[in-house]
Amino acid sequence: MNLRTKKVFFTAFIFLLLLASGLSGCSSNEEAAHDDGHAAHQEQLPGGDIIETTSGPDQLPSFLKGFDPQIAKVYQAVGHNHSVVEHMACYCGCGESVGHKSNRDCFIREVKPDGQIVWNSHGTTCANCLNIAAESITMKQEGKSLLEIRKHIDNKYKEGFAKPTPTPMPQS
Repeated sequence: MNLRTKKVFFTAFIFLLLLASGLSGCSSNEEAAHDDGHAAHQEQLPGGDIIETTSGPDQLPSFLKGFDPQIAKVYQAVGHNHSVVEHMACYCGCGESVGHKSNRDCFIREVKPDGQIVWNSHGTTCANCLNIAAESITMKQEGKSLLEIRKHIDNKYKEGFAKPTPTPMPQS
């Protein structure tokens, strides 16, 4: 199997996995909060999302425990490719409901100068967020520009989804 085929398979697998798991749009999930000694580093936001700081993209947050491992793979991909998804609008309604500015905010609240990541649990329960991130990262790995990816995402989600986040268009 060549690299392109593997990437297409990965994207299709994530999409089918999310579809089969019954995720549609965003919802809260009580199981996202786990007390396994990381509680000092976690904070619950007013909208119900949990944030947790780790040392970087290879140390995933503990709130991912109990979720399908494929969701953790999307989180890790976002951790390594946050500069891609920060240019993509999200279409789950999070711009209006919790003030997100891009798809990155569904997974990452902040990347600190020392590389630490402040993760956001929002993406764990939202098929739109997960699909936009997985598709954007896969397209970037295939050599598409940020502008090409953004136009594709905007076109795909322009009808039948929530209002997009107020994400500036990337430069060409």
